[in-house]
Amino acid sequence: MSAAASSATTVRVDHLSGDEFTIGVRGHRLTVDQPVDAGGRDTAPTPTELFVAGLASCVAFYARRYLARHGLPTEGLAVDAAYEMGSRPARVAAVDLRLHVPAGVPESRREPLLAVASHCTVHNTLTTQPDVVVRLTEPEAAEVA
Repeated sequence: MSAAASSATTVRVDHLSGDEFTIGVRGHRLTVDQPVDAGGRDTAPTPTELFVAGLASCVAFYARRYLARHGLPTEGLAVDAAYEMGSRPARVAAVDLRLHVPAGVPESRREPLLAVASHCTVHNTLTTQPDVVVRLTEPEAAEVA
């Protein structure tokens, strides 16, 4: 990792059972699982669903900040996300995001709103790919015993 990684935020994922995992982020807990037809128990969203939800919620966050900064209404703000899976390699192949503009947002503010929302952190990360490294670590002594 780069020198910037020394200030990296960390996330911990621990196995619960079957296809269920718990995710720890800054003291918050999330869970992921798989649908029953994919071998899971369907107790939580899948990692892929959380990925798409992360993108959609980032767009919504940036949109709300833009609206608030310009004194525009935020009630009714929403983002719908639809996605398609691809294969070889398995991945999200397409995401269609629909930003619902609150009533009362003038036409002159809609294109700037779209421009800001389209450049949220998660979208920027997808368009300028991060370096991703997957490494193995050895079990700690207590885990081996």
